Amino acid sequence: MLLAAMIVLAPDVGAAAPSVLTKSAQNLTHPGANPVNHGDTLNWVVDYANTAGGPSTITDPIPGAGSAQTYVPGSLKVPPGWTPAWSQDGTLFQPNDPGAATVSVRATNQNARPGGTTLTGTLLPPVQAAATATGGDGYTPILHRKASGSVESWNMFHHAGAASAKLVCVDLSAGSLCAGGPWPKPVNTTPGPFGSGNTGDIASAFIEQYVQDPGRPGVVYYGGTTASGTGVGCLDLEQRENCGFFPLATNAVTNIGGLVASGGNVYGVGSTGQVLCLTMATRTPCAGQPYAAVAPGNGQGSANYVGSLTVANDKIFVSSSPSGQAPVLGCFDPATTTACVFWGTPRPIGPASGYISYSAYTAYNTTGNAVGACGTAIGAVPTGFCYALDGTSLTPPSVFSSLLSGELVFNPETVTTADGHVRSYFGSWGRTLGSTSCYDWTTAAACAGFPTPAGHPGVNGGTTRDYGYAYDTTTQCLIGLGDAGVLFSEDPMTGASPCIHSGVTIDLNPSAFYCDGGTGHVQGYQNAKLENIDLANVNLAASAVKVTDAGGTVATPAIAPDGTIDLSGISYAAHPSISISVSLVLNNGSDFTPANHPSATVTYRGDAPQVCFQTTVAAACTATGVTNTATGGDAGGAITSNTVSFPVSPGEGCLPKVTVNKEICASHHAADCGPGGAGPWVKQAPVGILGLLLAHPYWRITVTNEGPIGITAAKVNDAAQPSCATAAGTFSLAPGTAKQVYCSSSVLLVLLPLTNTASATYTPTGSTPVTTAGSSATACNLLCILGG
Repeated sequence: MLLAAMIVLAPDVGAAAPSVLTKSAQNLTHPGANPVNHGDTLNWVVDYANTAGGPSTITDPIPGAGSAQTYVPGSLKVPPGWTPAWSQDGTLFQPNDPGAATVSVRATNQNARPGGTTLTGTLLPPVQAAATATGGDGYTPILHRKASGSVESWNMFHHAGAASAKLVCVDLSAGSLCAGGPWPKPVNTTPGPFGSGNTGDIASAFIEQYVQDPGRPGVVYYGGTTASGTGVGCLDLEQRENCGFFPLATNAVTNIGGLVASGGNVYGVGSTGQVLCLTMATRTPCAGQPYAAVAPGNGQGSANYVGSLTVANDKIFVSSSPSGQAPVLGCFDPATTTACVFWGTPRPIGPASGYISYSAYTAYNTTGNAVGACGTAIGAVPTGFCYALDGTSLTPPSVFSSLLSGELVFNPETVTTADGHVRSYFGSWGRTLGSTSCYDWTTAAACAGFPTPAGHPGVNGGTTRDYGYAYDTTTQCLIGLGDAGVLFSEDPMTGASPCIHSGVTIDLNPSAFYCDGGTGHVQGYQNAKLENIDLANVNLAASAVKVTDAGGTVATPAIAPDGTIDLSGISYAAHPSISISVSLVLNNGSDFTPANHPSATVTYRGDAPQVCFQTTVAAACTATGVTNTATGGDAGGAITSNTVSFPVSPGEGCLPKVTVNKEICASHHAADCGPGGAGPWVKQAPVGILGLLLAHPYWRITVTNEGPIGITAAKVNDAAQPSCATAAGTFSLAPGTAKQVYCSSSVLLVLLPLTNTASATYTPTGSTPVTTAGSSATACNLLCILGG
């Protein structure tokens, strides 16, 4: 019934009306004030009612930029899916905000939709083996979803020297190395953009484990060693730059194991066995660190710490392979910064000397709860050793017995798969070309339907030499990498490569489409729809959609046979921001071609989206008004908005200081009393100079503008002597100038004394008319003296 109510039948009225740009503005400093004041910040808004779709551009020049008004750095807001740009000359636009030098702003969307209340994400194609190798000894992948929606896989070569270039990025959406090469790139301790060549200054770890900062999207921490110490390096994958190095130990600690996160801290282990700790929020060493070892150190004097870390129930488990001893597993309690209760003595994870372990991984029970930790011994046939939180033995994974003696086994990627099972995927190689072993903790057995182990004959001729995997929760594929330096995908349910899945995650926050500070723009969610894909090539029954918000799962709507996903039942009021993850199981990947890019589009019901920026009205008195008009274009043609203008109230500091001085000539000679006459000019004419019967007083009116701004439309007011007003006419005065008006009149002496008052009415530049105080002069007779 709800969907039916949304269908409105309308007569055919031909072509759609043209798109419309509507300009408005708000005074953020003094809401509602008009005229605005010097120094006020204005928010300029353009609503884009899009009826045509297609590539769309909105350009908004800033009239009087740098003089009447100045762009507020960082204030340009564009709807999700749009790309902002700034110009310093009104012609050339750049992708970075130049700040107050901006004279024009722009927003573009190459795939704008009619209505504008949509957001499109490209479906990730099935990940084929990377056409270009990801390089020398590339370790496990790091998946990063960019703000634009594209998906990248990053990796760093392990145990690489400080100077060597070691960082590689693959664009999984394009199936090629990321733009901005050449790759690999060096990593450095100094914050700043990634460089090029062998110009790094930090060596990478042997067993690399990374921590992705939950509070800083795209930020990754890695363990590294420099010429001056050991600690945690920082990468910003979104901004393509180094974000620092945070030393945690001196040169006495020659190298570092992997990193894990717990309680907002990043933990590692040094070659001495000491536990290292960094607080993520402040990027400062934890109080009291480095902490005492909970397992013996190893690797002194070499680049390799042989061992790893894992977290179970907030405890940090550390594996170590000290020379001449069996590998062991220790436990560190962050709450006490000492060894865990029951773990005063490390537990063996190898039968004897001669074995080593590269791994430490969390053990789970059949209900998916973390119950301890494990390590896999390497030497003969790999063997797992597991211990509960109280130090007692647990049954280890049973998937290594099929591996050859001497096979190397690495840390697993442990995930909850689509069926709700908790599974661990172990990469291995050494005696084979590379394979994956899968253990299902939910069934406490090898993964059903997954070969034990699973090789990858379709990838690089089967030569992968697997180190590890990253699980993409959207496509539900494993992305693998190994010593062969070839990136590939793997189906977590069957072990097949490539993984013939696709998917996209779209974060929809409808309020982000608006920037005028208003409310009521959004009416509700509508739907999502698969586009540019033949649904016959999709196994809809096996595919899934999950809608989440910050609190967890909101809904799991089905994909209809026409590819639509109904979102109208989700309350916008209860869930003002949602993420829609579409996971597709494909029958084949034929829809993904260089010329065709399948996608999903999410739509909500709401007002036309907005582009906004702010300016500050200049403090200079020459700023008398500000204005703005936007232009644009889409498939329907060019568009121009209405113009919004504000006069600027001059304020006390910008009001002109205009005075009027009325005087009378005190000379007996008329020649002294005309324009430019010497006078004398006085406020009161003495007796005897105005004749016997008929007086002819000569008046001078001086109008002075002491500044700081000019006046226009000025005139003299003189009710008693209208000829003076006529002589003055209408005039303007710049700051620091004056105008003198000369006039005369006839008056019977019997009417004296006569006091005459004049004033001036004028308009300050950009303001409203103002009248000055009056100024008087007196034509006198004997009564003046007697009265005085």
